[in-house]
Amino acid sequence: MKQWYAKELAKLAQVSVRTLHHYDKIGLLKPSLRQANNYRLYSEKDLLRLQQIIALKFFGFELSQIQKLLTRNDNAPDSLAMQSRFLREKADSLMEASAILDRISQDCRNNKSIPWKKVIELIEVYKMTQQLEDAWVKEIFTSDELKDYAKFETELRTNSTPEQKEMFEKNWFHLVEEFKNSLHDHPNSEMGIRLGKKLMDWVNSLYGKKYAHLRTKKFEKGFAEGRGLEEHGLTPEIVAWMDKSMDAYLKQRAYAILDNVGKISSSELLQSWNQLMDEIGDKSLRLQPLP
Repeated sequence: MKQWYAKELAKLAQVSVRTLHHYDKIGLLKPSLRQANNYRLYSEKDLLRLQQIIALKFFGFELSQIQKLLTRNDNAPDSLAMQSRFLREKADSLMEASAILDRISQDCRNNKSIPWKKVIELIEVYKMTQQLEDAWVKEIFTSDELKDYAKFETELRTNSTPEQKEMFEKNWFHLVEEFKNSLHDHPNSEMGIRLGKKLMDWVNSLYGKKYAHLRTKKFEKGFAEGRGLEEHGLTPEIVAWMDKSMDAYLKQRAYAILDNVGKISSSELLQSWNQLMDEIGDKSLRLQPLP
């Protein structure tokens, strides 16, 4: 059986001797034989293990993960599948970074200088998108929606002072407390409709028309399905009551608009209806003027 000293194996496998010493120290790759002078001798079996380590490192596994994979083969398929997903996400991230550089490069050609303000804005949105990859919103938004949500969060941070952010959070939790104290009332009651309007006004001022679709999906696919409740001071009961109170308020608005049929001009009626649909965040229900 063929054997190699550390220097010979390092040259054969194209790694450094220092790397082999480190693998020995952490127990990842120990030589089959250690001579009296402390020289390491590696066997063909050791070479095979080193090749496996190199292959797994190529795919982005950390040494601690490689140790577990080579020790226990029963979870190898799951680990490989997980790493495959990680690499796909990393590739998507690199493609996004490449697209940002392309846009910056084009701006440089047009403006003859680096547009630093735009560069910083693009980087902030990119960083926010990466942060959201680990958040629960990733489960409900498409990749394009996640980018829009990252822009929304970035704009919110950029345009808000620490004092405004503190006031924003204070107002939100105060509003949640109002809903909590009204759970014994019916959402269709005068109190329920008033709170539904208050909540709609609050979220519309936050998201605006530009991000209304994200607001709607965050509530329906997020809060309503139990995601992100604790961090917002919510419970399933409060969310259900909020949903019904907003529904009662929006129905009241819709009935009031329909009640004006024949009383106001068609253009005014159309404008009122489409404004309501914009607030709801459903562009598919917007109406077009008759030709």
